Amino acid sequence: MPKVQVLNMQGAAVGEIELSENVFGITPNVHVLHSAVVSQLAGERRGTQSALLRGEVRGGGRKPWRQKGTGRARSGSTRSPLWRGGGIIFAPKPRKYGFKLPKKVRRLALYSALSSKVMEQQLIVLDALSISEAKTREIVKVLKALNIDKKAMIVMDNADEAVLRSARNIEGVKAIDVAGMNVYDLLHHDILVMTKDAVTKTEEVLA
Repeated sequence: MPKVQVLNMQGAAVGEIELSENVFGITPNVHVLHSAVVSQLAGERRGTQSALLRGEVRGGGRKPWRQKGTGRARSGSTRSPLWRGGGIIFAPKPRKYGFKLPKKVRRLALYSALSSKVMEQQLIVLDALSISEAKTREIVKVLKALNIDKKAMIVMDNADEAVLRSARNIEGVKAIDVAGMNVYDLLHHDILVMTKDAVTKTEEVLA
């Protein structure tokens, strides 16, 4: 089982924690990670792009000139896609881009993302994370104590409103609870900070 040091909010080591081999100790599956990220980003696309087909463009009901004898190419409508102001061939229409992955694949993707953080020594486990008031400087103080100067994702066992409000003003820092964890955010942030209770809850949920 992989082991990680447990730190306090001042950055001092206060113990060690054994992580689940099945959740934090597998060999990351790159293909599954890619599929999960593509699926998540596709689901976030608005899909509102729209253009008119030739039958939807106003006008063009009359044949512009007779079929034969003019020396010009035959034409049936001024709203043909070949004409300026005409319709669009295969015009985009509002649609949903999202697609779902099988449950086992989504779970494997989370295992892979979490395991990659452990392998690359980008996981920091805190014994607890709590602040007296919702002030950005409180979270900045904790991040400095942990020597974090990169994009960081903070995961708690339950949503702490004070922490969430304090972290949202810091560029590159995101705070969520275990239920909000996703593959894209895990890979997008360089450092993963989890409370000890969040690790336990993650192992219970994903086991």
